[in-house]
Amino acid sequence: MSPQSRKVAVVTGASQGIGAELVSAYRGLGYRVVATSRTVAASQDPDLVAVQGDITDPETARRVLAAGMETFGRIDTLVNNAGVFLAKPFTDYTREEFATVIGVNMAGFFHLTQSAIEQMLTQGAGHIVTLTSSLVDNADSHIPSVLTSLTKGGLQSATKSLAIEYATRGIRVNAVSPGIVKTPMNPEETHEALSALIPVGRMAEASDIAAAVMYLENAPSVTGEVLHVDGGQSAGH
Repeated sequence: MSPQSRKVAVVTGASQGIGAELVSAYRGLGYRVVATSRTVAASQDPDLVAVQGDITDPETARRVLAAGMETFGRIDTLVNNAGVFLAKPFTDYTREEFATVIGVNMAGFFHLTQSAIEQMLTQGAGHIVTLTSSLVDNADSHIPSVLTSLTKGGLQSATKSLAIEYATRGIRVNAVSPGIVKTPMNPEETHEALSALIPVGRMAEASDIAAAVMYLENAPSVTGEVLHVDGGQSAGH
């Protein structure tokens, strides 16, 4: 297989947790990867390009896609993993917090996805995967998180809308909806209490989320799907 024919994935929020796991999973598939976050480290892997940047800035989207095209010549998959989660009572959210969550969760998705799809249309194929949240479908009084539902719920609706808009043009669009995951966002001292909120009684690993994305990557007939990886949270309690 020539280097130019090898597929390329872009992963946002790639410096730690689920993002770092996704980078490893795509490299394991033989994909070349463009990894981006504010703090992503430079790579010695010639098939991995790291681009530091603020996902809320449209210029970051331009630089990320340009790095992929200049280095690898194509963009096959975009994984919108970067996200902000703030759990607090609705009336306690500040204007600054609102702007941050909207900026990362929605504006970051919009600018990068729009640019990626423009490139995918010239190639005649592509795949968008966006990470949302089980709280969109399963509100929980123990985790007040309206800004998550506002933004991630919008992304789930956008996933279905984009899937239909581009269904005949070779571009699939899917989402993975995680529950509570063992990542640096959830300190170890909170794990026992958080696990009690999950029907199966345990938190997901970052590798569980990556496995769901890998399934979608290798499922050519699946588009418009929201795949829950939440230990049964979306089914109820």
